[in-house]
Amino acid sequence: MTAVQQVPRSSFMGYPRLPTVSLKELQHIPGTGRGFLVDTAIAFIADPLKFAQERHAKYGPVSRAFFTIEPGVLILSAEGNEFVLRDRAQNFSAHLGWEPILGKLFPRGLMLRDGDDHRFQRRLMQPAFRKEALASYLDRMTPRIAADIEDWGRRPNFKFYKAIKHLTLDIAADVFLGLELRSEIDQVNQDFTAVVEASLAVVRVPLLGQKYARGLAARRRLEQFIAERIPARRSGNGADLFSQMCRIETEAGERYKDDEIVDHLIFLMMAAHDTTTSALTTIAYALARHGEWQDRVRETARSLGKMSPGFGDLDSLQPIEWVLREALRMYPPLPSIARRAIKDCEIHGYRIPANTPVSVYPLFTHRDPQWWSKPEDFDPERFGAARGEDRHPFAWVPFGGGAHMCLGLHFAEMQVKAVLTPLLQKWRLSLVPDYRIPYQLAPIAKPKDGLPMILKPA
Repeated sequence: MTAVQQVPRSSFMGYPRLPTVSLKELQHIPGTGRGFLVDTAIAFIADPLKFAQERHAKYGPVSRAFFTIEPGVLILSAEGNEFVLRDRAQNFSAHLGWEPILGKLFPRGLMLRDGDDHRFQRRLMQPAFRKEALASYLDRMTPRIAADIEDWGRRPNFKFYKAIKHLTLDIAADVFLGLELRSEIDQVNQDFTAVVEASLAVVRVPLLGQKYARGLAARRRLEQFIAERIPARRSGNGADLFSQMCRIETEAGERYKDDEIVDHLIFLMMAAHDTTTSALTTIAYALARHGEWQDRVRETARSLGKMSPGFGDLDSLQPIEWVLREALRMYPPLPSIARRAIKDCEIHGYRIPANTPVSVYPLFTHRDPQWWSKPEDFDPERFGAARGEDRHPFAWVPFGGGAHMCLGLHFAEMQVKAVLTPLLQKWRLSLVPDYRIPYQLAPIAKPKDGLPMILKPA
């Protein structure tokens, strides 16, 4: 069995070249082998859902494909999701799966750690996402949400995605970093946006890829900005995530090192803000198209008797929870999830050699008719107890699964409810006639046109 090296040996177009399997070693798996651009990249970028559906129809649930510059395996099934994400036999590495894509921009984030190190880092972080902490975050974000939503309906040529992205970035700067000065918030948001955009760059050599170079420079500024503030946060009593991570300590006296705090905060800013921005954009579009569901959610929101929910109100907003789950089913923020096999294993009768890049594909399984009735329809009631269509626990995996299940999923759900409750009480959402959103599904689901929307008093 081949051992997996942790350090890249060389690079191509800026992507680390990890120890690989040869195309010959994957010949027993159906698929093509014509190279990165021809085999996978062009079709995936053009239409990730069509790409996966056509591969499943032609090759079945397991197929050979090129990921970046090397061959790998694509798994298209709920069973495959469970096998890879739950990973009971510890066959896969998340670190080696994401390293070629995110390693330079979001190094050592929680998603890029494995084994005992991942368990320790996650366990140390958990108090910052418990109920008491979430309740304090909700109190912090509520006034900012109310102020932005009050203004939205008065803006000419309103575009929902641009507005919600600005709001979620502001919330992350406040709740996660504890920033109050507008100048600091704007600078952090600008640098953070540059880092995220750099993660989409194809060319990853700074001298050749300007987008990538800007992202690396922005990453360095963020590192310095956070590191300079760690001593004050360690000795303070702030309730923001940054301050809590500086003070968290185990009974044995273990705590985060300064560089770990920097890495985790930059990664968490990306994970929390991008997921929620994508989900809220999909929800707004769906509710604008399906007036009956917009009215139903509005009625639920108004039943609270106040514009904004308190933490104790969140469980009573069940229709919003169904709408969120359906939005994430149809357009999961990440269409695929990367891993790398660290030992030989087998799924659906196919042997996967050690060192093979492996991707599971939530975008496909979320619309697999084996698990979902009329999967192309927006139908939130499929998540109600009466229907219970999510019969397989890994048919719906927008937050991943297993040991790497997203730690911030309850934060994301809380933020969605905190935004939708006042939004729908204040405004009615509508679209121009015959409008259909031009989705960019990869690498993170978002509208190509910013989602122009009409807001009128509800």
